[in-house]
Amino acid sequence: MKGTYLLFLKLRNDKCIEVGRLGRIEFRRGWYVYVGSGMNSLIKRVARHFKRVKKLKWHIDYLSVQADEIIAFLIPNQRLECDLAKHLATRFECVEGFGCSDCKCISHLFYLGNWR
Repeated sequence: MKGTYLLFLKLRNDKCIEVGRLGRIEFRRGWYVYVGSGMNSLIKRVARHFKRVKKLKWHIDYLSVQADEIIAFLIPNQRLECDLAKHLATRFECVEGFGCSDCKCISHLFYLGNWR
């Protein structure tokens, strides 16, 4: 199965995280949403985000290993990654350059604040 996913990540505390080539990023406590895709294997890609020990390859890996909670929503058989990211960018604060090195989006990670 292939498709798009939304990954909700919660940080209980503020954290400064080294994110590959993006460098050190100050993350505020609260919820973030990351928009991604798995065009070869959606389930396998999403399952990787829940692993605490892994080779840090993508921007989201650096954040997911630090997250206190992770929730995933799958959108099978749809390629909506950039469309969703562009829509979220109109409503939420983004972490510029995060997760979008292979497209023209401003970001694929958005700060939602402290809900739930």
